[in-house]
Amino acid sequence: ELGWISKVHVNRPAVVRHAERIKKWRTVKGNWQAAWLLKAVTCIDLTTLSGDDTPSNVHRLCFKAKHPIREDLLKALDMHDKGITVGAVCVYPARVTDAVNALKAAGCNIPVASVAAGFPSGQTSLETKLAEIKLAVEYGAREIDIVISRSLVLTGQWEGLYEEIRQCREACGEAHMKTILATGELGSLANVYKASMIAMMAGSDFIKTSTGKEVENATFPVGVVMMRAIREFYWQTGNKVGFKPAGGIRTAKEAITWLMLVKEELGVEWLTPELFRLGASSLLEDIEKQIFYHVTGSYALQHDLAMA
Repeated sequence: ELGWISKVHVNRPAVVRHAERIKKWRTVKGNWQAAWLLKAVTCIDLTTLSGDDTPSNVHRLCFKAKHPIREDLLKALDMHDKGITVGAVCVYPARVTDAVNALKAAGCNIPVASVAAGFPSGQTSLETKLAEIKLAVEYGAREIDIVISRSLVLTGQWEGLYEEIRQCREACGEAHMKTILATGELGSLANVYKASMIAMMAGSDFIKTSTGKEVENATFPVGVVMMRAIREFYWQTGNKVGFKPAGGIRTAKEAITWLMLVKEELGVEWLTPELFRLGASSLLEDIEKQIFYHVTGSYALQHDLAMA
């Protein structure tokens, strides 16, 4: 629908003003804070995307995915029997089999997500991207985080972008596809909105802000623009598309602010792992520290949360 794309206009000053107000929102306290933090845990894609990843540290990550918060802390909150786990474990394609096997051995059904399609730069041929996606699915990934070719956005090749994402969606088969826009490299908020729309038109199950490897990752202005694109797409088509901010989200307060923003822009129905994820590698540690403080009244020492 190129006519739809051509009419896009984003009022950048208004978006930036709104984002500044978001940063000043007061966070919730006490039991309400603990509840929001546990909700955030269930929406985390627990991630390791390092060049030195090994089977052992992926196994450790999977154990943490199943037991994200210490059992005694959950018992103190009367949440020990609610099956709280993270939303998914996200790794490189080469580590998918390790993650699948570790989660299977742990007896849990947490999905494994794999980055693919030339992550993080997207600077590979379409044939290579499709082959990588198919291999990741073959290895057992149930979710695929693809990355778009930024050059197609920067040069206005919207039909080419649509076709690339459509073919990636086809290669994913039954796996859910999250499309990473790498918003820090798209040049403008209007391009972010247009790329979001194209990604959804091409069949994306989620749209995701960043790879986590760019200079600028998940920011509130970008989040507002992407969520309003999701809302417009839902109004026009009736299809609900998920949202995933990723990169630079490290504190419990930031996680709660993202949850509050999703609630304001898209509604409570989006606050589920099926429609909202937080891409993070170090966020869980701070959330567990905050819950520890809420339960015990004291700050956690390093040995108190050894698995963090």
